[in-house]
Amino acid sequence: MRKIISRSAGHAVLLTALLVAAVGCGGPDAFQVSEACGTKVDPDLIGQLLPRGEELKTKDTFSEPKQPRCEFEVDGQEVVGLRGDVVEPFIKPLEINERTMRRLGNPMPADVGDGATISDHAAMAVQACTYKGEKSQYVLVIDGVEDPEDTAERRRLLEAFLRSQLPVAMEAEGCRP
Repeated sequence: MRKIISRSAGHAVLLTALLVAAVGCGGPDAFQVSEACGTKVDPDLIGQLLPRGEELKTKDTFSEPKQPRCEFEVDGQEVVGLRGDVVEPFIKPLEINERTMRRLGNPMPADVGDGATISDHAAMAVQACTYKGEKSQYVLVIDGVEDPEDTAERRRLLEAFLRSQLPVAMEAEGCRP
């Protein structure tokens, strides 16, 4: 009788350990976000750039015409920022932000819009456009990105996000190519 109880108890402990390990390995799924800063976003791309957690909040911050801004907050902590700006055609956003992008890790040019820079934790793209009949530029920036952990994969996703989001954000703001 003693062997049967010990064996059953051993199986229960093993089963519990396997269940805890399985739950721990899976973790929360990527968030599904379909809109940010008043525009549609690719839920697969943005979800992969956000850390996993229990609760996601997206809040517009200091948005105004020509300058949509929002922050993603996971479990009460601000994690990723997304900004758009309609700027004068003579401004050189990539040059102005070169030092910041360098600080964010290994900036490299990317073939998105009229020019883009991808760093380890942020990305910026610029595209010439016409805003209310005036020549302008649209600047899209995403920063504070720490996920995924693999830097090469994160940079690939940042570039894919810029490529996908730049035309959508420009159209939402009324900045025509």
